[in-house]
Amino acid sequence: MNHRKHSPPGNGHALPDARALPHGAWPVEPTHGGGDPPNGADDLPEPVQEHLPIAAGEGEVGNTLQTYLREIRRAPLFTPDEEFAMATRARAGDFAARQQMIERNLRLVVSIAKSYLSRGLPMTDLIEEGNLGLMHAIGKFEPERGFRFSTYASWWIRQSIERAIMHQARLVRLPVHVVRELNQVLKARRALEGEAAASADGRTVRVDEIAAALGRPVTEVSELLRFAEQPTSLDAPLERQAGNGAETLGDMVADEQATDPLGHTLNHELDVLLEHGLGELSEREREVLAGRYGLHDREPETLEVLAERLGLTRERIRQIQQEALLKLKRRMARNGVNRDSIF
Repeated sequence: MNHRKHSPPGNGHALPDARALPHGAWPVEPTHGGGDPPNGADDLPEPVQEHLPIAAGEGEVGNTLQTYLREIRRAPLFTPDEEFAMATRARAGDFAARQQMIERNLRLVVSIAKSYLSRGLPMTDLIEEGNLGLMHAIGKFEPERGFRFSTYASWWIRQSIERAIMHQARLVRLPVHVVRELNQVLKARRALEGEAAASADGRTVRVDEIAAALGRPVTEVSELLRFAEQPTSLDAPLERQAGNGAETLGDMVADEQATDPLGHTLNHELDVLLEHGLGELSEREREVLAGRYGLHDREPETLEVLAERLGLTRERIRQIQQEALLKLKRRMARNGVNRDSIF
């Protein structure tokens, strides 16, 4: 996807709101995960230390997050003139101005981070990654170009969050181009879901509708949507329980290969009776049954192989087998075992 860079109309210091920008005006915000950054930089810097309220810490994450949200609401938003003056000072190296630019735009990060919930990272992590994008945007912002800082910073905030999701949220990392295509599909789905919610018909958006909106084959969209599914840990506690000893998802998944305790006990007793019954047979009879049925961890043998090994005819091996089985079934029947359940 190619995105052209456009210069804003005029050279004045007026700061129009982002919603008033004409389509294509600087800075271009590409679809999630795609395109080039507005100033041509490709990578976010290493995390830098800033005097910021902590988005997540020890203790109850929910309480910490609520405290953080209350704290950032105390900082009033800039007027256009205040923003221009503060951004100019920050660009000139004024640390206090840079700090003000950060603190006055933390609500913007939270607003953007909310749109990435259910993508594999908790809200606190999304906010932290978005804050890194905000800090980077402040260092790159050129207030003299005449646009609101929120318009410019939104791209960097989204880019930082999306890269974190790409690298941290998945057990299996997806290639960058797949993530970009997936983000386009998810964006189209959200738009269609918004339209469906507005119409109040309660319907679910179909895959073919998403494909039609993007002009892509249904099979491709279906395949991309599979990548949006997040794995769930079998050790994760069920939501209806809390605290130590809570039941996990793994506790609710049945092992189809597992033997129930009663069945295991009966099989063990049957093995014991079978061994006792085999002990009453002649050595040749035991050898024939062991070879034919693969007893004692042996590989089953055909009549021909067994006859050649024991130096007997195929028919004689069959007769010994039948005689031994009859003796064994009679012994097992005396112990209350159904004769038809043996061999």
